[in-house]
Amino acid sequence: MKDMNDSPLYKMMHPKSIAFWGASKDPTGMGSFQLAQLLALGFEGAVYPIHPKDKKVNGLPAYANIRDVPGPVDLAVFVLPTRVVPEILEECGQAGITRIIITSAGFGEMGSEGKDVQDRLVEIARRYGISFLGPNCIGVVNPYTKLNTTFFPYEVSPGFIGMASQSGSFVTQMFSYLGNFGLGFSQAFSVGNEAMLDLTDCIEYLGFCPNTKVIALYVEGIRRGREFVRVAREVSKKKPIVAYYVGGSEAGSRAGKSHTGALAGPDPLYDGIFKQCGIIRASSAAELFDMCFVLGTQPLPRGDRVAVLTHSGGPGAAAADTVDRTGLKLANFSSNTFEQLAALLPHTGRMSNPVDLTFNRSPRDYVEAIPSALLQDKGVDSLFIYLLMPAHRVAQVIEATGVSKEKAKMMAAEFVNIQAELAASLAPKFGKPVVGGSFATREDPYTRELQDRGVPMLPSPERAIRALAALHRYARTRRDLSRSGG
Repeated sequence: MKDMNDSPLYKMMHPKSIAFWGASKDPTGMGSFQLAQLLALGFEGAVYPIHPKDKKVNGLPAYANIRDVPGPVDLAVFVLPTRVVPEILEECGQAGITRIIITSAGFGEMGSEGKDVQDRLVEIARRYGISFLGPNCIGVVNPYTKLNTTFFPYEVSPGFIGMASQSGSFVTQMFSYLGNFGLGFSQAFSVGNEAMLDLTDCIEYLGFCPNTKVIALYVEGIRRGREFVRVAREVSKKKPIVAYYVGGSEAGSRAGKSHTGALAGPDPLYDGIFKQCGIIRASSAAELFDMCFVLGTQPLPRGDRVAVLTHSGGPGAAAADTVDRTGLKLANFSSNTFEQLAALLPHTGRMSNPVDLTFNRSPRDYVEAIPSALLQDKGVDSLFIYLLMPAHRVAQVIEATGVSKEKAKMMAAEFVNIQAELAASLAPKFGKPVVGGSFATREDPYTRELQDRGVPMLPSPERAIRALAALHRYARTRRDLSRSGG
């Protein structure tokens, strides 16, 4: 594949017109929900609901069959009973529709009888040159083209995480979860039973996607092992892939087989596969996206030496402990760095790593002069900063000087914005990764401003350091893949 336009997924993710089966006057039906979400995101192309009886669906003119549709159709979406899917697929083939999403379940995941029907779908598709996603999937989302065929609303901004998942609801439930960090998907796929298009196709396609900086995978089992390794290895040379694999235990394997018919394997086998092709493995859904946040925003470190900066001893100690547990190293500072720190820290501060101020003598120094001194040190490869600044407390302090309440709030907001801007400038300026952490959520203005500027602010020092360790592993893996020639 030379570029993303060569992929069968391209037209599916960039349609100008969609025919939709399964929506009706009943607003509680799954198909109606999915069509409603497509319209809610503002899809700008033509939408043609297909229904044998209803003349209008979701306010749109409905058509009794595909032959009645007045214009060309780039994509078809099926939310239909299992028994009629082969017939409708045949009709689509006769109408020249070659990209289809089959949400309908009851196929290969149900055993041999369902597998026979699924095989029939593949036979029909190949006869007509159709590529379909599914069956038993929830569809796709491409916020950049306002495309959402799932039943969950996509209400966050377009982002840089491309996802391929063997669980549909895993994709949709991550819409709001990612919003908690100011993140979003570039494109996301629920692949379902992977009767035709699979994780490997998605990885190859996302590898070319200009809006995708990091690829996230939810894996229950890999079907085309050799091709998966080849494609993932090639893509890993240019952008990171992070995988959350849930089929390694006996219980996980059983669940995956009944869910999508996926064939899982033991953890050591998948560890080996992921390492062979440069994929970083996450141990949980939360860690998957922590890693994606850091991998998608930060420059690659040259080594494993970390500086820790804090104004609170406990979080600094937790960060230092996690550095050691993840195989990273606390950096040793040069004499020049110690000289600079001596002029910047209060007399109660600690200059050795972790650098602990105990209190902020100068808030600006904390996000500019002190980090700059650390990042200039050739013995420092990356920096963790404990970033906590309650905006309401800043406003209270300003108000105590005699300023009105409203003006104090405005001044506090401006102060927070300046601090966030300074912190966000560090990684681009020094070409070294800078990650932040605190226990504050996105409801805190400072956390929100940092995240919106691309600073990976994670909910604890431990999570931030583990994500930084993933960045280090990817940097090392990418160098190794480049040296070996793939």
